[in-house]
Amino acid sequence: MNALITLIVLALVAMVAHAVKRVPADQVHSLYRRGRPYRLLQPGVHMTLPLIDHVAHRIKLSGQVLRFEEPLPDQHDVRGTVYWQVLEPERADAVIEQADQLIRGGALAALRDEPQVYGADRRDLGSRLKQAMNGALRERGMMVTRVELDVA
Repeated sequence: MNALITLIVLALVAMVAHAVKRVPADQVHSLYRRGRPYRLLQPGVHMTLPLIDHVAHRIKLSGQVLRFEEPLPDQHDVRGTVYWQVLEPERADAVIEQADQLIRGGALAALRDEPQVYGADRRDLGSRLKQAMNGALRERGMMVTRVELDVA
């Protein structure tokens, strides 16, 4: 009988521990209830419903870095670093898992549209790429802050 009571108490303690969510200062967590987006958890400690709620995404609000290296059709390789961040986590939650692919694809599409990749000033080219990528990313709650390129 004592073993059964101990087991029940341990199960209750485990459920309470599972229900407490701590969100670090530079993040928000998207909470899903029954598989659907419910709300964003801001930094701090929160109580959730065990077995009903789960954290789907941990969205960093501080800057993030994406490095890429891709060959362009004219046999030159382009290496670059894109610095980006989430501005509106409500919008970004739906696409945060594909953020790297969106940014990489946007950078490559913008590079293909540039008439002079190899003779251009890298800083000016990076600025134009940043503007081109931000056009698509802003509506998704993200923003590119800086692009650094190295054309080989």
